[in-house]
Amino acid sequence: MKARWTYWVVTVVVGLLLVACASIGSPEGGPRDYTPPQMVKSSPEPGALNFKGNKVEIVFDEFINLKDQQKKVIISPAPKTQPLIRTVGKKVTIEFRDELEENTTYVIDFSNAIEDNNEGNQLDGYSFAFSTGDEIDTLAMSGIVLRAKDLEPMQHIIVGLHSNLDDTAFTHVPLERVSRTNDRGKFTLRNLKPGSYHVFALNDVDGDYRMARTEDIAFLDEIVVPSTGEYTSQDTVFTYDRRVDTVMTATHTLFLPNDLLLCMFNEGYRSHYVKQTARPEANKLHVLFGAPNDSLPKMEVLRPADHQRDWYRVERTATNDSLFYWITDSAMIKTDTIIVAMTYLRTDTADRLVEATDTVRFGYRKPNAQIKEEEKKAKEREERAKRLAQLLEKQEKAVAQGKELSEGELEELKELQHVDPDEIPRLKMDLAKSGTLDVGDSIIFKFDTPIAAINPAGVHLEIKRDTLWVPYPSVPSVRPVDDFDPLRYWLPFTTQSDSVYRVTVDSAAVVSVYGLTNEKLSNELKVSGLEEYANVYFSVNVKDGAFVELLASGEKVARTVPVRGGAFELLNVKPGTYYLRLTIDKNGNGKWDTGNYAEHLQPDEVYYYPKKLNLRRNWDLDETWNIYQTALDLQKPEDIRHNKPEKAKNKVEKKQNRSDEDEEEDEFGTGITNTYTGDKYNDAKRSRTNRLNR
Repeated sequence: MKARWTYWVVTVVVGLLLVACASIGSPEGGPRDYTPPQMVKSSPEPGALNFKGNKVEIVFDEFINLKDQQKKVIISPAPKTQPLIRTVGKKVTIEFRDELEENTTYVIDFSNAIEDNNEGNQLDGYSFAFSTGDEIDTLAMSGIVLRAKDLEPMQHIIVGLHSNLDDTAFTHVPLERVSRTNDRGKFTLRNLKPGSYHVFALNDVDGDYRMARTEDIAFLDEIVVPSTGEYTSQDTVFTYDRRVDTVMTATHTLFLPNDLLLCMFNEGYRSHYVKQTARPEANKLHVLFGAPNDSLPKMEVLRPADHQRDWYRVERTATNDSLFYWITDSAMIKTDTIIVAMTYLRTDTADRLVEATDTVRFGYRKPNAQIKEEEKKAKEREERAKRLAQLLEKQEKAVAQGKELSEGELEELKELQHVDPDEIPRLKMDLAKSGTLDVGDSIIFKFDTPIAAINPAGVHLEIKRDTLWVPYPSVPSVRPVDDFDPLRYWLPFTTQSDSVYRVTVDSAAVVSVYGLTNEKLSNELKVSGLEEYANVYFSVNVKDGAFVELLASGEKVARTVPVRGGAFELLNVKPGTYYLRLTIDKNGNGKWDTGNYAEHLQPDEVYYYPKKLNLRRNWDLDETWNIYQTALDLQKPEDIRHNKPEKAKNKVEKKQNRSDEDEEEDEFGTGITNTYTGDKYNDAKRSRTNRLNR
């Protein structure tokens, strides 16, 4: 009995122990890893001399990935054949497929492509250099690339240089030393030889490391000479009771220049050729060119031979690259195929504009859906006419017999005799903006076909006085909005604030080129009072030769005003959030102009007011704007910046409340953050001088 009891006790104890051993708890996770991968060894070693192999291996302290290597990793000087770049576990391998040049320093710039496998912590700005000769080049220069038109940082584009100072080097010879910008548009050209250089930025679409006229480019007018300077830093050691114990001073090397500013632009070069021809409708021809034109092509109709001399009205863009020919000759409209001899300017193989003549066939076939719809309506009209004839015949017999049609038949007859307005072709007409107008708005009419004539006596404008409508004195004649669009007309007069207008266009007052007339149009339009708007007044440190754009969301231009006498004003602005962009208008044409490399012409300079404007109704804003006060790369407000930096995962939590700009450090560890004042050609030089004199 005792043995049996002992057996059960032992069994229970062992079972409990087994259950306890099987209940494995979830281990608690350690602190999050914020540390990027670190190199532990490589073959060859960093900075190695007389390298003779064709393979570079770099080993890190944790498993890694290469993110966007085609976009971020770049090797300089650029090999003819792209090397094989692979990652396996903790290792990156670069295998060159071309023989390396003798006595040359090679740099493999990874930017921030290397990240750890688990947390995605990026190793930012990492590069690896070695030399095939007895020496390795050690100089460097750095800066930033911004898009000239809107100050967007140009991400992951090529920056390079030439020691050949001839202007044609950029267009004919690959760049000697290259790097890529990071996600903030910043770049560093490392391991440079002493000497004088021209510096360029290039969106290298064709991958040949030299400029093509269709690619985005940037260039510096000045010759750049890389150099080094020194600066000192101090670190203070405190005692336990927070008294100064020791002040340690250290000297560091500064690589200059470190504040290069390249403003990227596209020359807007496009080859002149006929891109597309079409006949989208029976009465319309479309011609699309590959580039803007200064003049319209000559259109000689070959078929049909019998046609009107003035056979079209043209609708075009301001640059004459998209043309719609509205055919006004009814015989031509009915012709299945129109053949035109078109004479225009075309780019030849020598990149010259020469006159060319092409024979173009414009064929038109009605879509099946349209044919079926027309057949359906024709059948309905035929059945309607047949039924109408039957009822009229029956009515005639009934009258002869002294009788009448039934009530239902009389109602049907009345309906059949009524002409549906929708079946009468009409000129479609409407207002571009109806209901409420803003101060300064115009009354604009939209039509669906070009207009032949407008009867001024059929256009009426009235203004409301108390409860009565009073004719507006001397109603102006309706005229085209511009020379390009024959479908939009406007009534030129000055609207008064806090007023109500009524515009009326009599039926048949407007006639289209096809003889169609309009139905009567009548609309009441209310103009808001001045108390509904805000006014903006600015003093700016630019006297004249500039204009300011008021930008709404998405950088849509809401208003453009000139700068006169160091000031500008924006009156009667609707409440909302806005931004300001100022352009130095060198030629005074009122628009931003791009640059031209062959002519050494830089694009127009652009500046942003660094704060957003929150405008309220019945409110005035009076400010002063120094366009050079804020660094150029920090001027554009974050809300409208499009090319934003990647969200790095390895930011230490205690830094999360700091702005991205505060977290940046100088690329060379100098502790000095690069700034760009906006005075591209003078301030940068003074900045470098001041740093060397510290």
